[in-house]
Amino acid sequence: MTRKFLIGSALVAILSLGSAPAMAGKIKIQQWGWSNSAGGNQVGKKNRIGIHQNGSWNTGIAEQYGKRNTSAIGQDGYNNYGDTFQRGKRNAAGIGQFGSNHNAIISQDGNGNIAAGVQVGNGCDANVIQAGHGNVAAFVQTCN
Repeated sequence: MTRKFLIGSALVAILSLGSAPAMAGKIKIQQWGWSNSAGGNQVGKKNRIGIHQNGSWNTGIAEQYGKRNTSAIGQDGYNNYGDTFQRGKRNAAGIGQFGSNHNAIISQDGNGNIAAGVQVGNGCDANVIQAGHGNVAAFVQTCN
C-alpha cells in the first residue's frame, strides 16, 4: 500500500507542476486499455486538469470554474469512477485509485482547499465536499 500511495502522491505532484501560457488552461489525458472515458470542463484562467487511466471501463471527469485550480485523477484497474468539481481559486484535488469498482467524488467550492485520495483493492467509495477557504482533507482506504 505504501508504494501505491507514493505513486498516487507523485502523480498529483507531477500534474501540478506543468506549465502553460499565462492565460491558458491545461488539460492532459492519457489512457491505456479499452473502454475508458475522460472528460471535463474549464472556465477561468490557469486551471489544470490531468487524467491518467490504465485498464478498462474507467471514467474520469473534472470540472473547474475559477482560477489556478488543479485536478489530478489517476486510475489503474477496472470499472473505477473519479470525479472532481472545483469552483473558486487555488484549489487542488487528487484521486488515485488502484484495483476495481471504486467511486471517488471530490467537490470544492471556495479558495485554497486541498483534497487528496487513494483507494486500493475493490469496492471503495469516497465523497469529499469542501466549502469555504483553506480546508484540507485526505483519505486512504483499503477495501475488499
